[in-house]
Amino acid sequence: MPTKTPYDPRNMLAGVQSNGAFAKGFFDVNSWTETLPDWGKSVVTGRARLGGIPCGVIAVETRLMEQRIPADPANPESREAVLAQAGQVWFPDSAHKTATAIRDFNNAENLPLFIFANWRGFSGGTRDMYGEILKFGAMIVDELRVYRHPVFVYIPPNGELRGGAWVVVDPTINEARMEMYADKESRGGILEPPGICEVKFRSKDQIAAMHRLDPILANLTEDPEKNKDEIKKREASLLPMYTQVAHEFADLHDRSGRMKAKGVIRDVVEWQNARRYFHGRLTRRLAVDALASRIKEQLGDVELDKSVEALVEDAIAASGVNANDDRAVAALLENGSDKVMADVMVKGRAAQVAQFVSELKGLDAEALSAILAQM
Repeated sequence: MPTKTPYDPRNMLAGVQSNGAFAKGFFDVNSWTETLPDWGKSVVTGRARLGGIPCGVIAVETRLMEQRIPADPANPESREAVLAQAGQVWFPDSAHKTATAIRDFNNAENLPLFIFANWRGFSGGTRDMYGEILKFGAMIVDELRVYRHPVFVYIPPNGELRGGAWVVVDPTINEARMEMYADKESRGGILEPPGICEVKFRSKDQIAAMHRLDPILANLTEDPEKNKDEIKKREASLLPMYTQVAHEFADLHDRSGRMKAKGVIRDVVEWQNARRYFHGRLTRRLAVDALASRIKEQLGDVELDKSVEALVEDAIAASGVNANDDRAVAALLENGSDKVMADVMVKGRAAQVAQFVSELKGLDAEALSAILAQM
Protein backbone atom coordinates (compact mmCIF):
# COMPACT_ATOMS: atom_id res chain seq x y z
CA MET A 1 0.00 0.00 0.00
CA PRO A 2 1.57 3.33 -1.01
CA THR A 3 1.98 5.57 2.03
CA LYS A 4 1.52 9.29 2.64
CA THR A 5 5.24 9.64 3.29
CA PRO A 6 7.77 9.37 0.42
CA TYR A 7 8.36 5.80 -0.73
CA ASP A 8 10.09 3.79 -3.44
CA PRO A 9 7.50 3.32 -6.24
CA ARG A 10 9.23 0.09 -7.29
CA ASN A 11 7.86 -1.54 -4.15
CA MET A 12 4.34 -0.65 -5.29
CA LEU A 13 4.98 -2.18 -8.73
CA ALA A 14 7.11 -5.25 -8.00
CA GLY A 15 6.53 -5.99 -4.31
CA VAL A 16 8.85 -5.74 -1.33
CA GLN A 17 10.26 -7.87 1.47
CA SER A 18 8.59 -6.62 4.65
CA ASN A 19 8.71 -8.02 8.21
CA GLY A 20 10.19 -11.31 7.03
CA ALA A 21 7.48 -11.84 4.39
CA PHE A 22 7.15 -10.81 0.76
CA ALA A 23 4.34 -8.32 0.07
CA LYS A 24 3.27 -8.60 -3.55
CA GLY A 25 3.04 -5.56 -5.80
CA PHE A 26 0.65 -4.59 -8.56
CA PHE A 27 2.35 -6.68 -11.27
CA ASP A 28 3.35 -10.34 -11.46
CA VAL A 29 6.19 -11.45 -9.19
CA ASN A 30 9.65 -11.17 -10.81
CA SER A 31 8.22 -9.59 -13.97
CA TRP A 32 9.32 -5.97 -13.37
CA THR A 33 12.24 -4.70 -15.48
CA GLU A 34 13.24 -1.05 -15.15
CA THR A 35 14.73 0.93 -18.02
CA LEU A 36 16.98 4.02 -17.87
CA PRO A 37 17.05 4.10 -14.04
CA ASP A 38 19.87 6.69 -13.85
CA TRP A 39 18.27 9.27 -16.17
CA GLY A 40 15.27 11.43 -15.24
CA LYS A 41 15.12 9.87 -11.79
CA SER A 42 11.87 11.61 -10.79
CA VAL A 43 10.05 9.21 -13.15
CA VAL A 44 10.30 5.40 -13.12
CA THR A 45 9.75 3.55 -16.41
CA GLY A 46 9.88 -0.12 -17.27
CA ARG A 47 8.06 -3.24 -18.37
CA ALA A 48 6.10 -5.78 -16.34
CA ARG A 49 3.37 -8.40 -16.68
CA LEU A 50 -0.16 -8.25 -15.31
CA GLY A 51 -1.65 -11.73 -15.18
CA GLY A 52 0.86 -12.77 -17.82
CA ILE A 53 0.09 -9.85 -20.17
CA PRO A 54 3.16 -7.68 -20.98
CA CYS A 55 2.64 -3.98 -20.19
CA GLY A 56 4.54 -0.71 -20.31
CA VAL A 57 4.73 1.06 -16.96
CA ILE A 58 5.30 4.69 -15.92
CA ALA A 59 5.34 5.60 -12.23
CA VAL A 60 6.40 8.60 -10.15
CA GLU A 61 9.26 8.94 -7.71
CA THR A 62 8.02 10.54 -4.48
CA ARG A 63 11.42 10.94 -2.80
CA LEU A 64 13.95 13.74 -3.21
CA MET A 65 16.38 12.75 -5.98
CA GLU A 66 19.62 14.13 -7.41
CA GLN A 67 20.42 14.97 -11.01
CA ARG A 68 24.13 14.71 -11.81
CA ILE A 69 25.46 16.76 -14.71
CA PRO A 70 29.01 15.60 -15.52
CA ALA A 71 31.87 18.00 -16.16
CA ASP A 72 32.48 19.04 -19.75
CA PRO A 73 35.61 17.16 -20.96
CA ALA A 74 36.41 20.02 -23.36
CA ASN A 75 36.43 22.64 -20.59
CA PRO A 76 39.10 22.19 -17.87
CA GLU A 77 37.31 24.75 -15.68
CA SER A 78 33.99 22.88 -15.56
CA ARG A 79 32.92 20.77 -12.58
CA GLU A 80 30.28 18.14 -11.99
CA ALA A 81 26.96 19.69 -10.91
CA VAL A 82 24.53 17.97 -8.55
CA LEU A 83 20.98 19.36 -8.62
CA ALA A 84 18.21 18.37 -6.22
CA GLN A 85 14.91 17.29 -7.76
CA ALA A 86 11.74 17.11 -5.66
CA GLY A 87 9.45 14.11 -5.86
CA GLN A 88 6.07 14.17 -7.63
CA VAL A 89 7.33 16.80 -10.10
CA TRP A 90 8.19 16.61 -13.81
CA PHE A 91 11.56 18.12 -14.75
CA PRO A 92 12.88 18.49 -18.33
CA ASP A 93 14.83 15.23 -18.21
CA SER A 94 12.03 13.18 -16.62
CA ALA A 95 9.38 14.65 -18.95
CA HIS A 96 11.59 13.72 -21.94
CA LYS A 97 12.06 10.26 -20.44
CA THR A 98 8.28 9.87 -20.08
CA ALA A 99 7.58 10.86 -23.70
CA THR A 100 10.35 8.58 -25.00
CA ALA A 101 9.06 5.61 -23.00
CA ILE A 102 5.50 6.13 -24.32
CA ARG A 103 6.81 6.25 -27.90
CA ASP A 104 8.78 3.03 -27.40
CA PHE A 105 5.84 1.20 -25.82
CA ASN A 106 3.57 2.25 -28.69
CA ASN A 107 5.64 1.97 -31.85
CA ALA A 108 8.36 -0.52 -31.04
CA GLU A 109 6.67 -2.96 -28.67
CA ASN A 110 2.88 -2.59 -29.09
CA LEU A 111 2.26 -2.70 -25.33
CA PRO A 112 -0.73 -1.55 -23.29
CA LEU A 113 0.32 1.21 -20.91
CA PHE A 114 -0.20 1.79 -17.19
CA ILE A 115 0.52 5.29 -15.86
CA PHE A 116 0.51 5.57 -12.07
CA ALA A 117 -0.17 9.30 -11.95
CA ASN A 118 1.07 11.01 -8.80
CA TRP A 119 2.34 14.37 -10.05
CA ARG A 120 1.82 17.79 -8.47
CA GLY A 121 2.82 19.47 -11.72
CA PHE A 122 5.78 20.55 -13.83
CA SER A 123 8.80 22.37 -12.47
CA GLY A 124 8.45 25.84 -13.96
CA GLY A 125 11.58 27.69 -12.87
CA THR A 126 13.73 29.74 -15.23
CA ARG A 127 16.33 26.97 -15.40
CA ASP A 128 13.64 24.46 -16.40
CA MET A 129 12.27 26.83 -19.04
CA TYR A 130 15.73 27.04 -20.60
CA GLY A 131 15.80 23.24 -20.31
CA GLU A 132 12.79 23.15 -22.69
CA ILE A 133 10.33 21.67 -20.23
CA LEU A 134 7.39 23.01 -22.28
CA LYS A 135 8.59 21.12 -25.34
CA PHE A 136 9.01 17.85 -23.46
CA GLY A 137 5.63 18.24 -21.76
CA ALA A 138 4.04 18.74 -25.16
CA MET A 139 5.84 15.61 -26.40
CA ILE A 140 3.96 13.57 -23.78
CA VAL A 141 0.66 14.82 -25.22
CA ASP A 142 1.86 14.11 -28.78
CA GLU A 143 2.75 10.49 -27.94
CA LEU A 144 -0.48 9.79 -26.04
CA ARG A 145 -2.57 11.31 -28.85
CA VAL A 146 -1.36 8.64 -31.32
CA TYR A 147 -1.19 5.72 -28.89
CA ARG A 148 -2.82 2.67 -30.50
CA HIS A 149 -3.18 0.40 -27.48
CA PRO A 150 -5.10 0.59 -24.17
CA VAL A 151 -3.85 3.25 -21.74
CA PHE A 152 -4.85 3.18 -18.06
CA VAL A 153 -4.13 6.27 -15.96
CA TYR A 154 -4.49 5.43 -12.26
CA ILE A 155 -4.05 7.79 -9.30
CA PRO A 156 -2.72 5.48 -6.53
CA PRO A 157 -3.54 5.67 -2.81
CA ASN A 158 -2.37 8.92 -1.21
CA GLY A 159 -1.42 10.17 -4.67
CA GLU A 160 -2.52 13.41 -6.28
CA LEU A 161 -2.72 14.75 -9.81
CA ARG A 162 -2.59 18.52 -10.18
CA GLY A 163 -2.34 21.38 -12.65
CA GLY A 164 -0.38 20.88 -15.84
CA ALA A 165 0.36 17.28 -14.91
CA TRP A 166 -3.34 16.44 -15.27
CA VAL A 167 -3.46 18.27 -18.60
CA VAL A 168 -0.91 15.99 -20.28
CA VAL A 169 -2.47 12.67 -19.15
CA ASP A 170 -6.16 13.58 -19.43
CA PRO A 171 -8.18 10.89 -21.27
CA THR A 172 -9.68 13.47 -23.64
CA ILE A 173 -6.30 13.50 -25.42
CA ASN A 174 -7.18 10.08 -26.88
CA GLU A 175 -10.66 9.08 -25.76
CA ALA A 176 -10.71 5.88 -27.81
CA ARG A 177 -7.63 4.51 -26.03
CA MET A 178 -7.30 6.22 -22.63
CA GLU A 179 -9.17 5.63 -19.39
CA MET A 180 -8.58 7.28 -16.01
CA TYR A 181 -9.18 5.76 -12.58
CA ALA A 182 -8.46 6.80 -8.99
CA ASP A 183 -8.10 5.14 -5.60
CA LYS A 184 -10.53 6.07 -2.85
CA GLU A 185 -7.76 7.86 -0.92
CA SER A 186 -6.37 9.84 -3.87
CA ARG A 187 -6.82 13.49 -4.82
CA GLY A 188 -7.17 15.27 -8.14
CA GLY A 189 -7.68 18.90 -9.15
CA ILE A 190 -5.96 21.90 -10.67
CA LEU A 191 -4.99 23.63 -7.40
CA GLU A 192 -4.39 22.18 -3.95
CA PRO A 193 -6.91 23.20 -1.23
CA PRO A 194 -4.84 26.10 0.21
CA GLY A 195 -4.31 27.42 -3.32
CA ILE A 196 -7.97 27.28 -4.32
CA CYS A 197 -8.98 29.01 -1.07
CA GLU A 198 -6.56 31.85 -1.82
CA VAL A 199 -8.42 32.34 -5.09
CA LYS A 200 -12.07 31.59 -4.29
CA PHE A 201 -12.42 31.91 -0.49
CA ARG A 202 -9.97 34.51 0.76
CA SER A 203 -9.74 36.01 4.24
CA LYS A 204 -12.33 38.70 3.48
CA ASP A 205 -14.78 35.99 2.34
CA GLN A 206 -14.12 34.00 5.52
CA ILE A 207 -14.71 37.11 7.64
CA ALA A 208 -18.01 37.69 5.82
CA ALA A 209 -18.98 34.08 6.64
CA MET A 210 -18.09 34.67 10.31
CA HIS A 211 -20.42 37.67 10.51
CA ARG A 212 -23.17 35.62 8.90
CA LEU A 213 -22.80 32.55 11.12
CA ASP A 214 -21.32 33.55 14.49
CA PRO A 215 -23.94 34.82 17.03
CA ILE A 216 -21.32 36.67 19.12
CA LEU A 217 -20.16 38.67 16.11
CA ALA A 218 -23.77 39.32 15.18
CA ASN A 219 -24.36 40.93 18.59
CA LEU A 220 -21.13 42.93 18.43
CA THR A 221 -21.91 44.34 14.99
CA GLU A 222 -25.11 45.90 16.29
CA ASP A 223 -22.87 48.73 17.51
CA PRO A 224 -19.71 48.43 15.33
CA GLU A 225 -18.10 51.67 16.44
CA LYS A 226 -18.33 50.87 20.14
CA ASN A 227 -17.27 47.22 19.70
CA LYS A 228 -14.63 47.78 17.04
CA ASP A 229 -11.78 46.26 19.05
CA GLU A 230 -13.89 43.33 20.21
CA ILE A 231 -14.94 42.58 16.64
CA LYS A 232 -11.32 42.55 15.45
CA LYS A 233 -10.33 40.28 18.34
CA ARG A 234 -13.20 37.87 17.63
CA GLU A 235 -12.38 37.76 13.92
CA ALA A 236 -8.72 36.99 14.65
CA SER A 237 -9.65 34.16 17.03
CA LEU A 238 -12.07 32.59 14.53
CA LEU A 239 -9.94 32.97 11.40
CA PRO A 240 -7.70 29.87 11.90
CA MET A 241 -10.72 27.64 12.38
CA TYR A 242 -12.56 29.06 9.37
CA THR A 243 -9.42 28.66 7.26
CA GLN A 244 -9.14 25.02 8.31
CA VAL A 245 -12.80 24.38 7.47
CA ALA A 246 -12.36 26.13 4.11
CA HIS A 247 -9.40 23.89 3.27
CA GLU A 248 -11.41 20.80 4.19
CA PHE A 249 -14.33 21.98 2.05
CA ALA A 250 -12.00 22.55 -0.92
CA ASP A 251 -10.41 19.14 -0.33
CA LEU A 252 -13.83 17.47 -0.59
CA HIS A 253 -13.99 18.63 -4.23
CA ASP A 254 -10.71 16.83 -5.03
CA ARG A 255 -11.69 13.35 -3.85
CA SER A 256 -12.39 10.35 -6.05
CA GLY A 257 -16.17 10.35 -5.52
CA ARG A 258 -16.39 13.91 -6.79
CA MET A 259 -14.06 13.13 -9.70
CA LYS A 260 -16.34 10.30 -10.78
CA ALA A 261 -19.49 12.44 -10.36
CA LYS A 262 -17.94 15.07 -12.65
CA GLY A 263 -17.06 12.41 -15.21
CA VAL A 264 -13.31 13.06 -15.26
CA ILE A 265 -12.51 9.48 -14.18
CA ARG A 266 -14.21 6.27 -15.29
CA ASP A 267 -14.34 4.54 -11.91
CA VAL A 268 -13.04 4.47 -8.33
CA VAL A 269 -10.75 1.45 -7.86
CA GLU A 270 -9.41 0.66 -4.39
CA TRP A 271 -5.83 -0.53 -4.23
CA GLN A 272 -6.74 -3.87 -2.66
CA ASN A 273 -8.81 -4.77 -5.74
CA ALA A 274 -6.75 -2.91 -8.35
CA ARG A 275 -4.75 -5.86 -9.69
CA ARG A 276 -7.81 -8.04 -10.30
CA TYR A 277 -9.89 -5.15 -11.63
CA PHE A 278 -7.32 -3.96 -14.15
CA HIS A 279 -6.49 -7.47 -15.31
CA GLY A 280 -10.16 -8.00 -16.21
CA ARG A 281 -10.39 -4.60 -17.85
CA LEU A 282 -7.15 -5.08 -19.80
CA THR A 283 -8.20 -8.53 -21.01
CA ARG A 284 -11.49 -7.12 -22.27
CA ARG A 285 -9.90 -4.13 -24.00
CA LEU A 286 -7.36 -6.33 -25.78
CA ALA A 287 -10.08 -8.80 -26.89
CA VAL A 288 -12.25 -5.97 -28.25
CA ASP A 289 -9.28 -4.47 -30.09
CA ALA A 290 -8.34 -7.83 -31.61
CA LEU A 291 -11.90 -8.42 -32.85
CA ALA A 292 -12.15 -4.86 -34.19
CA SER A 293 -8.92 -5.37 -36.15
CA ARG A 294 -10.35 -8.49 -37.81
CA ILE A 295 -13.52 -6.61 -38.75
CA LYS A 296 -11.59 -3.66 -40.15
CA GLU A 297 -9.57 -5.97 -42.39
CA GLN A 298 -12.77 -7.36 -43.92
CA LEU A 299 -14.63 -4.06 -44.25
CA GLY A 300 -11.75 -2.06 -45.64
CA ASP A 301 -12.10 1.71 -45.98
CA VAL A 302 -15.78 2.28 -45.27
CA GLU A 303 -17.38 5.19 -43.40
CA LEU A 304 -19.38 4.13 -40.34
CA ASP A 305 -21.60 6.09 -37.97
CA LYS A 306 -19.51 4.84 -35.04
CA SER A 307 -16.03 3.41 -34.60
CA VAL A 308 -15.71 -0.34 -35.07
CA GLU A 309 -14.82 -0.67 -31.37
CA ALA A 310 -18.06 1.11 -30.43
CA LEU A 311 -20.06 -1.20 -32.73
CA VAL A 312 -18.41 -4.21 -31.06
CA GLU A 313 -19.42 -2.87 -27.63
CA ASP A 314 -23.01 -2.41 -28.89
CA ALA A 315 -23.06 -6.00 -30.14
CA ILE A 316 -21.72 -7.22 -26.79
CA ALA A 317 -24.50 -5.38 -24.95
CA ALA A 318 -27.09 -6.92 -27.30
CA SER A 319 -25.73 -10.44 -26.79
CA GLY A 320 -27.23 -10.75 -23.31
CA VAL A 321 -23.97 -10.81 -21.35
CA ASN A 322 -23.50 -8.27 -18.57
CA ALA A 323 -21.62 -5.52 -20.41
CA ASN A 324 -20.30 -4.13 -17.08
CA ASP A 325 -18.57 -7.42 -16.21
CA ASP A 326 -15.18 -7.21 -17.90
CA ARG A 327 -14.31 -10.84 -17.24
CA ALA A 328 -17.61 -12.11 -18.65
CA VAL A 329 -17.16 -10.01 -21.79
CA ALA A 330 -13.58 -11.22 -22.22
CA ALA A 331 -14.78 -14.83 -21.89
CA LEU A 332 -17.53 -14.19 -24.47
CA LEU A 333 -15.07 -12.78 -27.00
CA GLU A 334 -12.60 -15.59 -26.36
CA ASN A 335 -15.14 -18.37 -26.84
CA GLY A 336 -17.91 -16.92 -28.99
CA SER A 337 -16.74 -13.87 -30.88
CA ASP A 338 -18.21 -15.12 -34.19
CA LYS A 339 -21.74 -14.05 -33.20
CA VAL A 340 -20.53 -10.58 -32.14
CA MET A 341 -18.50 -10.27 -35.32
CA ALA A 342 -21.47 -11.30 -37.48
CA ASP A 343 -23.68 -8.64 -35.86
CA VAL A 344 -21.10 -5.94 -36.54
CA MET A 345 -20.49 -7.17 -40.09
CA VAL A 346 -24.22 -6.78 -40.90
CA LYS A 347 -23.96 -3.08 -40.10
CA GLY A 348 -20.64 -2.82 -41.87
CA ARG A 349 -21.94 -4.44 -45.07
CA ALA A 350 -24.98 -2.15 -45.00
CA ALA A 351 -22.64 0.84 -44.77
CA GLN A 352 -20.64 -0.52 -47.72
CA VAL A 353 -23.80 -0.84 -49.87
CA ALA A 354 -24.93 2.67 -48.89
CA GLN A 355 -21.51 4.06 -49.77
CA PHE A 356 -21.56 2.19 -53.14
CA VAL A 357 -25.02 3.51 -54.00
CA SER A 358 -24.01 7.06 -53.12
CA GLU A 359 -21.04 6.74 -55.48
CA LEU A 360 -23.33 5.54 -58.30
CA LYS A 361 -25.27 8.80 -58.09
CA GLY A 362 -22.33 10.63 -59.61
CA LEU A 363 -22.17 8.45 -62.75
CA ASP A 364 -23.79 9.35 -66.09
CA ALA A 365 -26.50 7.11 -67.55
CA GLU A 366 -24.17 5.33 -70.02
CA ALA A 367 -21.62 4.37 -67.34
CA LEU A 368 -24.39 3.23 -65.00
CA SER A 369 -25.94 1.04 -67.74
CA ALA A 370 -22.58 -0.56 -68.39
CA ILE A 371 -22.11 -1.38 -64.71
CA LEU A 372 -25.60 -2.88 -64.41
CA ALA A 373 -25.12 -4.95 -67.57
CA GLN A 374 -21.85 -6.30 -66.20
CA MET A 375 -23.52 -7.17 -62.91
